[in-house]
Amino acid sequence: RIAVSKTVDGSSNLSARATIINMNKFLAYCRNSYKELTEKVTWPNWDQLQQSTMIVLVATIILTLIIWLMDFVAGGALNLLYKTLYG
Repeated sequence: RIAVSKTVDGSSNLSARATIINMNKFLAYCRNSYKELTEKVTWPNWDQLQQSTMIVLVATIILTLIIWLMDFVAGGALNLLYKTLYG
């Protein structure tokens, strides 16, 4: 059995120690994340950022047009089907 000392309010010190250990782990995680963002990540320069933005914009427009065309064709086919069956 492990002897656990109790505080004035009856709680154990293990709970307080566990909270401190978890807080230390969290703070270490935050420090490591900040270090990685500032020292290890390579950020794009302005030209690379503009080029990537244009690629995303063009891809978005193309996909939007494809989905619109598919919706238009499916709607026309369903209207034709409904007119044929119920018209």
